[in-house]
Amino acid sequence: MIAHLCCSVDAGYFLKRLKEEYPNEKIIGFFYDPNIHPYSEFKLRSLDTKRICEKLGIEYVEGDYNYEAWLKAVKGKENEPEKGSRCSVCFDFSLEEAARFAKEKGDNKVTTSLLMSPMKSHEQLEAIGKVIKRKYGVDFIAVDYRKKGGTQAQQEYAKQNQMYRQDYCGCIYGIWQQKSEQEIIDELISPFPFQILPASIEEKLSFYENRLKLENEGINYKIVKENFLNYRLLKSLITSKKKPIFHYTLFYSLLDRPQRVRIETQKDGIGYANRAQIIFIKISKINELLNKTYKNIKEIYQKPLKLDEELIIREKITNTKYSLSPIIVLEEFEEIRYDIDIDAKIYPDNKEILIKF
Repeated sequence: MIAHLCCSVDAGYFLKRLKEEYPNEKIIGFFYDPNIHPYSEFKLRSLDTKRICEKLGIEYVEGDYNYEAWLKAVKGKENEPEKGSRCSVCFDFSLEEAARFAKEKGDNKVTTSLLMSPMKSHEQLEAIGKVIKRKYGVDFIAVDYRKKGGTQAQQEYAKQNQMYRQDYCGCIYGIWQQKSEQEIIDELISPFPFQILPASIEEKLSFYENRLKLENEGINYKIVKENFLNYRLLKSLITSKKKPIFHYTLFYSLLDRPQRVRIETQKDGIGYANRAQIIFIKISKINELLNKTYKNIKEIYQKPLKLDEELIIREKITNTKYSLSPIIVLEEFEEIRYDIDIDAKIYPDNKEILIKF
């Protein structure tokens, strides 16, 4: 039997029950979710779903990330609500691929962990299952493990196994709808692979990869959450007489409105503006403080500083990692007026941490 899988939380308890109900079936977990955006989220969900399959002794296969084909399939349905016609197309897309995979493997049964999700419609899935049976000649096993306390048991199983819990369905259109009231949608703001930002999907992916290492080494751990002050730079523009000035803006730089400033005081590669607590730093000073060899600003973007390094610079200059003064890296200082426009957000957030025992 081919079990199409969408995420670890839905897959874990679902596969456990499936093994109990079909003890003589060889079950293959097929993770196929090209709707998931961005790609790093796809890899994160796949990573944790594979982990659960291995715990249950189930073979795991990760399908292709056919994102462009999925976009074409749902074109015109971008504004459909959850459980609407876009979801039907999405189910068609994934379950047909699972059926094709079953035919390749010589299997004649297909099911999906989407049946476990309280956010998905059983009626939609069963209707698609009938189409699949006619088209591919494979039976769609429409089990319902949500009844009789199944949803509660699913959540308890996920908690016991410390699974990754995503906070949105998966597709880019779902993110916009489900998080439309948020000021910042983290999933859509990331310079990856250039830099990994706090509480980003890329940081979560690294976090859960480290968790696997602990498990492989037999180290006990607990995942807990902590609150912190997060930051996202949305725009940083510096010009002089409308000519752009190439620069790099450090983490936690905040400016409430555009400013026109000049460098009033200089010392050891650091320049202080005449207003708005703006600080400039030469790239040569960055090299000195962090033992780097950057020749120009372009190289910083190509091989960016780690976040910890940016905070080290901020602490050395301002005596605290958490000052909000804009710190701007330039190749050289000029006796000109700089027009500075920084759009950034600072907001309370939370992230997971590992406690090792």
